[in-house]
Amino acid sequence: MATAPPNGISSLSSDAYLESKIVKETRSLVADLCRQFYTLGWVSGTGGSITIKAHDDSVPKPQQLIVMSPSGVQKERMVPEDMYVLSSSGSILSAPSPKPYPHKHPKCTDCAPIFMKAYQMRNAGAVIHSHGMESCLVTMIHPSSKEFRVAAYPKSTAVLVRNHGIYVWGDSWISAKTQAECYHYLFDAAIKLYQLGLDWSSPSHGPLHNVKGLSGDGRNVNGAMKAGVLNENNALELSRQCILLDIEGTTTPISFVTDVLFPYARDNVRKHLTITYDSEETQDDIKLLRAQVQDDLEQGVVGSVPIPPDDAGKEEVIASLVANVEAMIRADRKITALKQLQGHIWRTGFLHKELQGVVFEDVPEALEKWHAMGIKVYIYSSGSREAQRLLFGNTAYGDLRKYLCGFFDTVIGNKRETCSYLEISQSVGVDKPSQILFVTDVFQEAVAAKAAGLEVIISIRPGNGTLPENHGFKTIKTFSEI
Repeated sequence: MATAPPNGISSLSSDAYLESKIVKETRSLVADLCRQFYTLGWVSGTGGSITIKAHDDSVPKPQQLIVMSPSGVQKERMVPEDMYVLSSSGSILSAPSPKPYPHKHPKCTDCAPIFMKAYQMRNAGAVIHSHGMESCLVTMIHPSSKEFRVAAYPKSTAVLVRNHGIYVWGDSWISAKTQAECYHYLFDAAIKLYQLGLDWSSPSHGPLHNVKGLSGDGRNVNGAMKAGVLNENNALELSRQCILLDIEGTTTPISFVTDVLFPYARDNVRKHLTITYDSEETQDDIKLLRAQVQDDLEQGVVGSVPIPPDDAGKEEVIASLVANVEAMIRADRKITALKQLQGHIWRTGFLHKELQGVVFEDVPEALEKWHAMGIKVYIYSSGSREAQRLLFGNTAYGDLRKYLCGFFDTVIGNKRETCSYLEISQSVGVDKPSQILFVTDVFQEAVAAKAAGLEVIISIRPGNGTLPENHGFKTIKTFSEI
């Protein structure tokens, strides 16, 4: 935990302010808002962030501390201890402790630059940044404003300056960091418009009038409202139904994974490690592999070989890593250390157009249909979340991620363990597990999900393994049957 007094505040008073009741309450408020917004369908997965000033009348406004949510943490899992506390100048005064293996070290939100920009203009009290696959939203709330408004528009860029708030929407197909950089310009432009007294005329912000996700002028409005529809009283009713999809043998032929992805990773692991060896990402991959191999050696796992220390030389370390990875791939092991490295290797393949994601022809139409119905669709695969995003983001049918609300991998748990599905049901914001439909081709996964209370359907696709007789599950051969 780093500490440094804000400008004009003594070290003693700064520490007291940092540990004060108001800062603790603000930490709790940010965590609670993240969970509430997730439940309302306004944010999904790790996208978006929230920051709030810790208002204390005894501290001058320019020196009040700022609480920011971390980057890469699922909204519904945030706790007060996950929060960062910053000075008014942007210096980090308090950071969360590192998470245990296999979680990555927390970092301050990538939205921090745009948040600080908002605090510099009109003394913002809170800022919310929600970015998903269809839309992006940044909302600044002034301390004296009693009104809280949320809206989002798909695939568009617009700036609205009105009263105490400045609302900015933009296309979210780029990373959060790049968005933040672009928003610097948009915020500056918004400030200039406000200072010049220029009124806004577009876009329209009238109420939604029907239940099919359309605004009064016929435009699709999917962003923040995508998880619900309007009832006859024009009140939002949130849809709690979710579909959780396996990949291999369900959305994608098993042959693509076994005959394309696995061989590509195996054939390129040495090249990838050699080229990227000194990068922070690869060093993190190696650290995970070391921990996994050490455990494998203690358990007597066949094919495991010791990894020498770094001072043994780069070539020796890489040679042992390659031997272990090849053994893991041959055994088709569903472990985070292997899946994370494979995802990074596949990323290079997709980037260089050497790989293209493959899905069954009925999948895109089904995803689009479910999305239009307001049903949230998630992916749960043993492949890393990055690998999942690469597969669905680069298909012959285009980028299918716009229909998906989130991705789960083995970090949340083994796919054949009931507790994994209980964790997912807590994460997707349903009232009970039975509101989730899980589609998989693996009997053991179906059993585990059913034990957790999920509704389960088994996918029968070409090349899939045989099922036990009298398995007791519904089966489908195409998503059109759902």
